[in-house]
Amino acid sequence: MKAEIKFEPIANWGVKNPKPFIIAGPCSAESEEQMVETARGMDLTKVSAFRAGIWKPRTRPNMFEGVGPVGLQWLRTVKQETGLLTATEVANVKHVYEALKAGIDIIWIGARTTTNPFAVQEIADALQGVDITVLIKNPINPDVELWVGAIERIARAGISKIGAIHRGFSRFEKSAYRNPPHWQIPLDLRRMLPTLPIICDPSHIAGNTSLLEDISQRAFDLSYDGLIIETHCNPSVALSDAKQQITPYELSRMLGRLALRSPETSDPGFLQNLEELRGQIDKLDVEIIRLMGTRMRVSEDIGKVKKTQSITIFQAGRWDEIMNKTIEMGAAEGLSPEFINNLFKAIHQESINHQTDIMNKKD
Repeated sequence: MKAEIKFEPIANWGVKNPKPFIIAGPCSAESEEQMVETARGMDLTKVSAFRAGIWKPRTRPNMFEGVGPVGLQWLRTVKQETGLLTATEVANVKHVYEALKAGIDIIWIGARTTTNPFAVQEIADALQGVDITVLIKNPINPDVELWVGAIERIARAGISKIGAIHRGFSRFEKSAYRNPPHWQIPLDLRRMLPTLPIICDPSHIAGNTSLLEDISQRAFDLSYDGLIIETHCNPSVALSDAKQQITPYELSRMLGRLALRSPETSDPGFLQNLEELRGQIDKLDVEIIRLMGTRMRVSEDIGKVKKTQSITIFQAGRWDEIMNKTIEMGAAEGLSPEFINNLFKAIHQESINHQTDIMNKKD
């Protein structure tokens, strides 16, 4: 059912440069001068839409929460002077009406709002019969179904120009990212909704400018359709998220360095080579699954042994030993500690599940 939803390609959104689709502009609208200066500094052959936060959802009160509706007029000025499409975030029905009244071209639903189906439905109801582009950021928590649900609600309102924004997910562990990307989740979204355009937000994933280019390239390597990047004429004085904003000049240089990838080719030699390599992968996957099955059967035997002595399933010392050993072995094979950590946590959890069944099974 989900795959039956048809989405308009970005080329039908009224975009000048749809491949890749670049949205850029400051985290927050601060003044008309700041907005216009930032927009004028952009390479209009690469950037198609200008973004700015008008209403800023802040974690705590008494922080800068945006300039409000006056910023919408500044966005109109930017459009008049540069021809760029305009984009801003909406979090409730009042924001929607204000943005529509100001003639904003693109609205996006932020991560906090996506988490709340009631809020998304109210926004969807307000958009009934409106011809506008709507982008939906992933929810804060890594839940692809919640993300799909928000997209479906907007689609049911009759909106066909819909895109997803991948901005990363809240972290529970130490990470190099402000919001770890968890790339598999947007890839699952693409599998579920194959015609849905997906845009990467490297600014919020990174939280700093040093990681922007690597994340952007990773997105293009994974066939994303575009980027939304926070850009400010003078980031050092920005009123919000100063550390993750770059100047228009830096944006232009970065975009010039990124390599665009094609999702397919007709080269017969390449296709044959790829097919042979994929065949090797398929055989290895079969071996991995069989080994996992064998490992779980051994785990069940361990559970039976523990049951005879009423020993707890989890043994902290043994778990530390496994993790230290496997991370070291993984490094020797060129595997990252993060990958080994995630892989063996999943294996360990499955092992616990098997042992739990054994321990609680009535004789």
